Amino acid sequence: MKIKTKYHGEKEIKQEDILTFSSGVPSFENEKKFVLLAFPDNNIFYALQSVSTPDLSFVVTDPFSFFIDYNVKIDDATIDALAIEKEEDVTLLNILTVRDPFEETTANLQAPVVINKKTRSGRQLILTGTPYETRHNLFQVKEA
Repeated sequence: MKIKTKYHGEKEIKQEDILTFSSGVPSFENEKKFVLLAFPDNNIFYALQSVSTPDLSFVVTDPFSFFIDYNVKIDDATIDALAIEKEEDVTLLNILTVRDPFEETTANLQAPVVINKKTRSGRQLILTGTPYETRHNLFQVKEA
């Protein structure tokens, strides 16, 4: 099937590439189907693109590429909702706020996206009682 995307133009996707967010994502509860699209010439940044709304796309990344000590406990409700059986089945992503210049881009570490690769289901998890915030600098500021 073909979809229109925010960053990739018109894109051919397969049914098995679609991720289902049964509760949508916060502020977009009616958006249930997304696809993860890689940006050209990189293996770090992706677009989490709505299948039905071309302008709805979140730039996401693997947090461990930038925050090696990032530690998330997935609650039992999320484990049950996504039918997670093994840790290896989980992909964890963080939504970015892309800034200009790009070096000022931030990551939302307080609300990671949890995906069960096996069932192709996902959910955005809101963490409480952690030091994580919605805007962590993606790139460490170098001291002059």
